[in-house]
Amino acid sequence: MNQGIYEELVTQLVTQKINELDIGDFYINKTNIDKVEASSLLAQHISRTIKSALDFVKGEKDGESRLEIQIKIANKIILFLKEELKNEEFVKDLIEVEGQILKAVFSKVDSHFSDLNLRLKEITPYTRLIHSELFTGGNTGLSLESELKKEILSSDRIDLLVSFIKFKGIIILEKELKEFTQRGGQLRVITTTYMGASDYKAIQLLSKLENTQVKISYNTGNERLHAKAYLFYRNTGFHTGYIGSSNFSRSALTDGLEWNIKITTKEVSHIIDKFQKTFDSYWQSEDFELFNDESGKEKLILNLSQGKSSQNTNINFSFFDVKPYPFQSEILEKLEVERSVHGRYRNLVVAATGTGKTVISAFDYEKFKTENKSSKLLFLAHRVEILTQSLSTYRGILRDNNFGELWVGGQVPISYEYVFASVQTINNGLDSINLSPDFYDYIVIDECHHLTANTYRGIINYFKPKVLLGLTATPERMDGGDIQEDFHNRIAAEIRLPAALNRKLLCPFQYFGITDNIDLSNVGWEKGKYKVSELTNIYTSSDRRVRDIINSLEHYTKDLNNVRAIGFCVSIEHAEFMAQKFLLAGLKADFLTSRNNQNRDVLRHQLLSKGINYLFVVDIFNEGVDIPEIDTVLFLRPTESLTLFLQQLGRGLRLSKDKDCLTVLDFVGNSRPEYNFENKFRALIGKTSTTVIKEIEDNFPHLPLGCSVNLERKAKEIILNNISAATSLNRAQLIIKIQNFKHQTTLPLNLKNFVQFFNIPVQSIYKRGSWNRLCQIAGVVEEFDGLNEKAIVSAIGKKWLSTKSTSYFIYILKLARNNFEINPEEVNKEEGLMLLMLHYDVWQKEGGFNSIRDSISEIGKNKVLLSEIIEVLEFLIDQIDFKELDIKLPYNQPLKVHSRYTRDQILAGFGISTFEKKSSSREGVALNSELNTELLFINLIKSDENFSSTTMYDDYAINEFLFHWQSQNSAGPETIKGLSYIKHLENNKRILLFVREKVKDEFGNTMGYVFVGEGNLNDYYGSKPMSVKWELSEPLPHYLWKDAAKLRVG
Repeated sequence: MNQGIYEELVTQLVTQKINELDIGDFYINKTNIDKVEASSLLAQHISRTIKSALDFVKGEKDGESRLEIQIKIANKIILFLKEELKNEEFVKDLIEVEGQILKAVFSKVDSHFSDLNLRLKEITPYTRLIHSELFTGGNTGLSLESELKKEILSSDRIDLLVSFIKFKGIIILEKELKEFTQRGGQLRVITTTYMGASDYKAIQLLSKLENTQVKISYNTGNERLHAKAYLFYRNTGFHTGYIGSSNFSRSALTDGLEWNIKITTKEVSHIIDKFQKTFDSYWQSEDFELFNDESGKEKLILNLSQGKSSQNTNINFSFFDVKPYPFQSEILEKLEVERSVHGRYRNLVVAATGTGKTVISAFDYEKFKTENKSSKLLFLAHRVEILTQSLSTYRGILRDNNFGELWVGGQVPISYEYVFASVQTINNGLDSINLSPDFYDYIVIDECHHLTANTYRGIINYFKPKVLLGLTATPERMDGGDIQEDFHNRIAAEIRLPAALNRKLLCPFQYFGITDNIDLSNVGWEKGKYKVSELTNIYTSSDRRVRDIINSLEHYTKDLNNVRAIGFCVSIEHAEFMAQKFLLAGLKADFLTSRNNQNRDVLRHQLLSKGINYLFVVDIFNEGVDIPEIDTVLFLRPTESLTLFLQQLGRGLRLSKDKDCLTVLDFVGNSRPEYNFENKFRALIGKTSTTVIKEIEDNFPHLPLGCSVNLERKAKEIILNNISAATSLNRAQLIIKIQNFKHQTTLPLNLKNFVQFFNIPVQSIYKRGSWNRLCQIAGVVEEFDGLNEKAIVSAIGKKWLSTKSTSYFIYILKLARNNFEINPEEVNKEEGLMLLMLHYDVWQKEGGFNSIRDSISEIGKNKVLLSEIIEVLEFLIDQIDFKELDIKLPYNQPLKVHSRYTRDQILAGFGISTFEKKSSSREGVALNSELNTELLFINLIKSDENFSSTTMYDDYAINEFLFHWQSQNSAGPETIKGLSYIKHLENNKRILLFVREKVKDEFGNTMGYVFVGEGNLNDYYGSKPMSVKWELSEPLPHYLWKDAAKLRVG
């Protein structure tokens, strides 16, 4: 048996071959068949087996030809399936004994041809409709051009996706495209203006064809579409597609050495299906604009011209409808929740330079001004360039070229209502203009890490705005203090790195985790950090480590003498040491610390001009080193703060001409168990449905576009061991941490402080028991009664930690503060249903008590756990960062759109489960006939393997308002179930969608479903199962977008 990897069903032959091996000499790995993929895997195997059997038939037998015998065998198999499954439908698949293939069916009425055979020669592809083929541009006698012409003429609908379109390429297909569209064929084209490569005349020609729509991406600066693909739909179901390197140019279609693969529905239906769904998601995206030659001609010609000259001409975007990117909308929603839900109006936004902090503030102010008509704005910054650019941004987003005035240098505003002021100027003029403390309603502080400076502090202490918004890429204060103290001790929102990278707002990175020979496992640890003095001593006493760092630069960079690198050090002494050692090694290097801060501008210029190649800095003194051209970042010390790590990484992620990616060298040695690797890699990867450990083990399959992470063997081992130990804390380890808490911080010991200080997921606590029980075992609280402890711990760990709903948690919190005593006469319909939800959260079965009142009252009888419930609910409410929405239905129910609920909560909330009877529904749908409402329960990932080409794209978001859902296998347009979906609007039937990422979360808990709202039928196709497009009443929540929009980018 050959060595290597397999994905082979274990047959008797495979078992025999394995048994022939000496088990002591071989590693052998087998896994169970995934039930979701079982039918596809078994069908593939049986198909190969049957083909081998049919090939085995050699010739005539008993007067029957070879073909007749093959058909007879095939029909016997079909009849066996009919008998085995008791399904008469299989009879329809019996093959007629004549052994013929249907080639065409056309109506003779109004036919434009008289000779069918001649017509078929004109329109039938040489490569046929059921077999795939590879076109290589070689001397095969078959050109891509001739084949595409036949594909066009035999199609009913065509989708073309190409980066650019040349006139000489499209003109050779003009005749066929005209014939296709004139007879009613639908043509959709997606293209771009990237590099000005398309010809205006070619796009104009296409747009003027009948039944044709062309959409264009004008995003020439951040072009992301490089696909070349064509899909030919046929009403017969025999779709074909071409994917490869050919744009619509003459050479690509005729004599170029282009590679293109033809795919067919009959061979790889899942690829055709993904092609179709991906194209549809692009078509529905706002990134692509519908082209109209009359209204869009000038814009297209201008963008093509700019693309050719690579010039970014400044366009007055106040005339355009400017919208925030999805990740910026998420930030805006979080800001709204901070204020409306949590009552916090001093908000800090942290984001890398270049990701649009000012744009976010402008959109946020626009909303605030809409709600507060006469609100006054003060925008503070320390440089005139920032103020000028920010004023322009605000004018564009507010669509008002007269908005705001500068107050900087010699410029004095006529009115002080909307002012963009330098800190120095406003400090000097504050006394003379007599503005009251509450004059400004909304104040923005750009680069707010400067807040400790006296100039800033005086302004902030004086003014009392309704909203104070801080923006920074550097969340560490200039004096090393915590900037969050001015913002309710929290960061309101951070722009997630993967979202900005996918949008190409930042430069992609190549991250190398390099094995460090320094062992930090015995270095002192205090207040959540390594002791700086001990790290300094270790790092400045090792010439070997310096040699290893230089060797790594030699290996991982193209030329270590031609980089612009910044190295982050642990201390001033470490930075000076590194610069000195690099100089001795013949490398051009220097350091920047508080001791030579006056050289900041000189050193910046030297690094920019490559007068030096390496600049070593210390954490809090790196703000001035803002050089977009930095192409290498060295992490020369462990960075305990995730926010600081991202800020340091962000120094190299600025976009710059001729910089295609950032090289990151991170030196990884043995660490203390308190050090957290997991959050660093989670930040690089972003939200996924898999654990960080699995991402590392699988070599990071879900990184942002263009990025890579490579870990050296020993470094990978260190990181995995660290994360495994941190995420699998047993009860004894938790108890030790509880006992040591008072020795590591002055914070009072409570659940919130504990999990945040040690960065422990609260799920890890409730896998080991109640918080108070752990504290009691640790000796920090007294012994207490265990009444209902098991049920309450289960409710918290298995239900509430899988739930996210402000309204539901606030209601339970209200009950808890009243000892769970209720007066049934004061309970309304919605509250009654929430009581039922709570009953199933805690007791998880119907009845058990004389009444719902007795059930709820029992929860509050353990006073120690009652206080814990209150503490947990306050913590969970504080973590919610999205806005839940009401839904208009013709009946009362307590669930809110965009909130997350368990299945039992949903069934109780819609009355499908009652106090007397728990619903036994386990299907993907649940029906309440009295309410004429059907609930759809949707898993975005169905396979345990996290990737399944056959099921991954059954259910997904096409855009924010359109969701593609695949029905049960029994539903078709002609069935009662299928018709109930098709006619739901005329029957006043409500369809409500509940979506979750997958069945289990990374902690092994069953995930809750996000209530995404009501769906109305938009379109449907297929049968058993049906594919249905639901139009949602509300856009999908931002936090679900990445998982739901599988076929989109960014």
